[in-house]
Amino acid sequence: MLQTRKASPRATVPVVDDDASMLHYVRTMLELDAYRVETAQGGAAAVEKLRGGLSPDLVLLDVQMPGMDGVETLRQLLKIRSGLKVIMCSCANDPRQALTAFLLGARDYLTKPFRHLYLSAALERCLHGAAKEPVPWNVVRDICEAPN
Repeated sequence: MLQTRKASPRATVPVVDDDASMLHYVRTMLELDAYRVETAQGGAAAVEKLRGGLSPDLVLLDVQMPGMDGVETLRQLLKIRSGLKVIMCSCANDPRQALTAFLLGARDYLTKPFRHLYLSAALERCLHGAAKEPVPWNVVRDICEAPN
């Protein structure tokens, strides 16, 4: 008798961005990969969702948002749940911003607009990589030496 294997449920990924169209775009890409997606329009909303019991496997977090920006949101999320896996994303390719995010505990940093393939690869790396990886020195060096 042929047995079918039930697909394991995919991770829960909240997407945090102040732009509703970006939330829709990223939600669509993640749902194509069968992730369970939550959205939060802004940092304060994301913090409240986590305080309210949301238990994400990974958070996709925009850096540049009005009010509570992504860096402050990252700080707050990690205070609530240390070790939370977070991927930062931004339209600005700012090496210092990326370094700050890495040093605070972000696992990856994507520059928007990103392709579906790059997003999928970053999520897989973060979800299935080591529990807590230090920022490699060569990454820090490359970020610091990048032209402004």
